[in-house]
Amino acid sequence: MAFKLRWKDPSPPVSVEAWRQLARRKLPDLPWAYLDGGADDLVAMEANMAGFRRWNLRQRSLTGIAKPDLSATMAGVTLEMPLALAPTGAAGLSHWTAEIATSRAAEASGTRMVHSTAASYSLEEVAEATEENHWFQLYPFYHRGKVAELLDRAQAAGFTALFVTVDVPVVGNREGERTSGMTQPWTMTPRRALNILSHPTWLWNAMRHKRLAAAHYLEPSAALPPRPGGQLMGAADDAARSAEAQSRYMQADLHWDDLAWMRDRWKGKLYVKGVLDADDAAKSVDEFGAEGVVVSNHGGRQLGNAVAPIDALPAISERVGNRAEVFLDCGIRRGTDVITSMCLGADGVFIGRPYLYGLAASGEEGVKSVLEIFRAEIERALILMGCPSVDALDRSWLLPAG
Repeated sequence: MAFKLRWKDPSPPVSVEAWRQLARRKLPDLPWAYLDGGADDLVAMEANMAGFRRWNLRQRSLTGIAKPDLSATMAGVTLEMPLALAPTGAAGLSHWTAEIATSRAAEASGTRMVHSTAASYSLEEVAEATEENHWFQLYPFYHRGKVAELLDRAQAAGFTALFVTVDVPVVGNREGERTSGMTQPWTMTPRRALNILSHPTWLWNAMRHKRLAAAHYLEPSAALPPRPGGQLMGAADDAARSAEAQSRYMQADLHWDDLAWMRDRWKGKLYVKGVLDADDAAKSVDEFGAEGVVVSNHGGRQLGNAVAPIDALPAISERVGNRAEVFLDCGIRRGTDVITSMCLGADGVFIGRPYLYGLAASGEEGVKSVLEIFRAEIERALILMGCPSVDALDRSWLLPAG
């Protein structure tokens, strides 16, 4: 009997977790620690995903719903589904095509990407490579001259919404990154070098294209001047060197006055990203004119025991949802997680790690595949629920699990 031997299964992974497993095989330990790690004992990171398991979805029968409407509006743009790509720094660690691939994949899937301040490609490079206007995320540096330059460049390049990240006044305690040598600069040992050499495709692309660092966002001008009072601690103290290097791009004393200055400077829609408290959400909207907030704990990478965004969402939505957009990110791995978020008051969600898994494993096509997985899962779940559209989702579609 004749048979054909397949050396490689041509079908792509069928879930985000399957893409995660494939990405793990593609990446050396150093970039993987950055992509898949979190703060302290990973309590917040794990709680982000666990929070969705506390809810069941209501299922209605005989509704005749065969083609639910997935469209939603986020940041003034009508998208084909209520999901967009969150800003992720140094995407070039996952794949050298980085933000070029992710922005193109987002467009092809009818959605948008938020371009990170810490991107591997500049604002202008992404704008030139895409057809649609995307959005820009700002890390508010201590140096207002650099912030002003970035805001002006983003607007000139056509980025239509600004997401100001406020939950990184200092970098979280990411022990996995430090243990792996993923510091600034990297700390190399023979064992780490061998691990990188065991991933020759990744290494070749890293050396050829030079898109590992999150430095291209500083173009076209020079890097930030030294922070007042800053001082490197000595070449042997890798942790201190890394903390000092990162501190130049953070503002530990970030204040509402800084947000007011950015609101005045930026002419488009502005969203405050990294909000977990209803009082902060209300202040952002009512006193500082933000068009909305992103309920987020930075993927569990900052405060080690931070509340899960899905748990903080209902109070924030109840407080400001009638007059501002409320988005959620962190922990979303399934289409049902997107639905649960919207039932609890989100106007849309952002994904980060899931699309980076696709990027790491298969570049632009991997990101497209991850987005299509989410689209199919959202549509399938709505049909099974008997719900006609994402716009119809509210608390009535949820039941407490257990």
